[in-house]
Amino acid sequence: PAGFASCHSYVGLVEAGQGASMQAALQPGQRLVSAEGHLWRWDGFRARPEDAPGQAALRLQQKNRLAALETELSELDARADAAAESHAALESRLAALTAADRDAREARRAADAKVAELARILSRAEADRDLAEGRLQTARDAVARHEAEAESARASLAEAEKGMEGLADLDSLRARVSDMKMAVDAARMTTMAKRAAHDELKREGEARDKRVAAILRELTSWRGRLDTAGGRLGDLTRRRDRTERELTEAEQAPRAIAETQQKTARALAEAKARADASATALREGEARQTDAAAAERQTERAAGEAREARAAAEAGREAAAETVRAAEGRIREELDLAPDALVEKLGVTDPGDLPPARQIEDEIVRLRQKRDALGAVNLRAEEDAKEVEAEHGTLISEKADLDSAIAELRKGIAGLNREGRERLLTAFEEVNRSFATLFQSLFGGGEARLELIESDDPLDAGLEILCQPPGKKLSTLSLLSGGEQTLTAMALIFAVFLANPSPICVLDEVDAPLDDANVTRFCDLLDEMTRRTETRFLIITHHAVTMARMDRLFGVTMAEQGVSQLVSVDLKRAEQMVA
Repeated sequence: PAGFASCHSYVGLVEAGQGASMQAALQPGQRLVSAEGHLWRWDGFRARPEDAPGQAALRLQQKNRLAALETELSELDARADAAAESHAALESRLAALTAADRDAREARRAADAKVAELARILSRAEADRDLAEGRLQTARDAVARHEAEAESARASLAEAEKGMEGLADLDSLRARVSDMKMAVDAARMTTMAKRAAHDELKREGEARDKRVAAILRELTSWRGRLDTAGGRLGDLTRRRDRTERELTEAEQAPRAIAETQQKTARALAEAKARADASATALREGEARQTDAAAAERQTERAAGEAREARAAAEAGREAAAETVRAAEGRIREELDLAPDALVEKLGVTDPGDLPPARQIEDEIVRLRQKRDALGAVNLRAEEDAKEVEAEHGTLISEKADLDSAIAELRKGIAGLNREGRERLLTAFEEVNRSFATLFQSLFGGGEARLELIESDDPLDAGLEILCQPPGKKLSTLSLLSGGEQTLTAMALIFAVFLANPSPICVLDEVDAPLDDANVTRFCDLLDEMTRRTETRFLIITHHAVTMARMDRLFGVTMAEQGVSQLVSVDLKRAEQMVA
């Protein structure tokens, strides 16, 4: 039933006249049928009811096909029973092998864990031993240094005792020293008093010198001001004299101005009277001139209109004659008839009943354009149609192939995305478990996890790191201290390495922000990683504890100035040689 439903979903029922036009849009595997018996398939196959075989032939074919299918079904049932028995045997064997493999893996994991624990204990013991040896050597050096200092102190004490034996009476020397101190103190006080008096006199002299210099500067300034005031006084005197002269001239000016004003008023009145008379005469003359000019323009306009009417009449007569001649010529050229014969042929009794010439010309132009639009007769039209039809069929086939390829590509892309999401989620879960375990191992407890954010699709989602060291609240990576961020980052890196180990891993100064206890945990984690994976770790460090836990050390020394030399030490071989 499921297979029949799947096949039935690719079949569409249409009208008999619609199938041919819809066949080109079919996808691979689809087909169209009609109630009359037509069939249109996606690959271009078509079947009509008249092409179908008879009912008897179809029934015989179906019986033969049914017999063949029953034979094939019996063979397939036998093969399926055999395959089921083989599958059951293989499943039982696989279960036994899986149980054995699981037991072996558990035993190996337990052994590896025990070996790792023992190695970790050994490494810690060796580190503690190295630290203890370092402290012991430091204590020995301190004892030797203190003994040397004590020996030097004893020698200094003996020399001091010998020097004291040759000295005079200590009380008399102390009395002399006390008298000398008193004399020195009295002399110092006298010197200080004299120095204070000298400084006071020096300050008063400097103040008097400054005051004298200020008085001299003020005196010079007042003298300059006096000279400037004298010059300004002379200027003011000269300006006053000039102003008095100008005032006298200004007092005399109004009388002269009044006389001139009276003369100008009389002349202005006479000129105004003459101007009024001239304006009246001018207006009268302009009116007469305007009337004469209007009469002249009217006369010229009438004459011009008459000339234009005559010229237009002559031009119209000539144009009509030319049009008649042209029409006669066109009639004779195109129809080979005289105009009178054309009128008789058309059966027109009255030429006035004909449509306007403009309308006839437009109709002729329209008919000519319609004729020209038809174009020349194409003798290869049938061959061109066949070529176009063949090309159309090729294009339809290519389109179907392209649609099929596009569908396959989309299926492939969807499959890749689905497999990518599955692999990403699987890797994410594995890294998340390893990250939580390694975080607890490095911090001695706590909790950490990874979360996908910003999208429901794992391929587009972001990653958020949530950490909770022992004794703290759950927070993001950015809210932790520098050392905690370093340990969290190392836990995440090593979790990724556990999910997908790499041949080589280079760590550059990762233990710089860590203290000795965290460096020891970091080294324990490195030992665990080297046992669980085949990764070779190259560590760049300056920390003594980290260097002590490595298998081989590489360093650069400068034995001579300006000459660098590479030094390599195999610590395990060195331990064997020491042992």
